[in-house]
Amino acid sequence: MKLSPKDHTSGTTLVEVLVATLLLASFFASLFEANAVCLRLIAASKQSVGAIEAVQARAEVFRNLAFSDLTTTSSVQTLLATAANTSDFAKSATEVVKISAYPTANGVTQMTRATNGTVSLDSTATSLGSTLVKVDISQSWTGVLGGRQRTEQTSLIISNGTKK
Repeated sequence: MKLSPKDHTSGTTLVEVLVATLLLASFFASLFEANAVCLRLIAASKQSVGAIEAVQARAEVFRNLAFSDLTTTSSVQTLLATAANTSDFAKSATEVVKISAYPTANGVTQMTRATNGTVSLDSTATSLGSTLVKVDISQSWTGVLGGRQRTEQTSLIISNGTKK
């Protein structure tokens, strides 16, 4: 007895097509999300580097000031009216500068430069002395990654000496 070969037509069912589509869609969704996370990490790194540059630029300005200008509140306020550098980040961060006598502080002169460019005098030291001052500079901003408050800061001790 001879069996007749049956015609088997191969194809895909609707369920197989839906599973394949679901797998493909989830692959591309995860790929796009990984790309978005990488872009946020890059933006956060740019903000951190911008903050470091802004703090260092402001520190260099203070190092080059005459000691009498550094200890005069109005001179420092005028200096803070402009951003530390021309980057967009420096214009969008809050900058705080604290100046105090060193080694023994007799109060702190603190000024804050807001994101809109206004400078406020938060406190004034009783005396900044005539030989050494400590200058604390900080930049604060809301980070792209996670929306957390971030800060970059540095401290300087500047002497009343002659420039060479």
